[in-house]
Amino acid sequence: MHPEHVLSAPVDLSGIGYYVHWGVLQISAANLVVIALMLIVFALALLLPFPRGRQRR
Repeated sequence: MHPEHVLSAPVDLSGIGYYVHWGVLQISAANLVVIALMLIVFALALLLPFPRGRQRR
């Protein structure tokens, strides 16, 4: 394996980005994915039970 393949990005970053349009709102697809993942993690943090330690006697 060549060193340039190890250091290269998994996707072509020199291409034109894909944008999503909703009326006057325009956002790149990559940013939309990041925002969606952040919202999912936030929702999971609210819904999952907080880990408890040992019970006090």
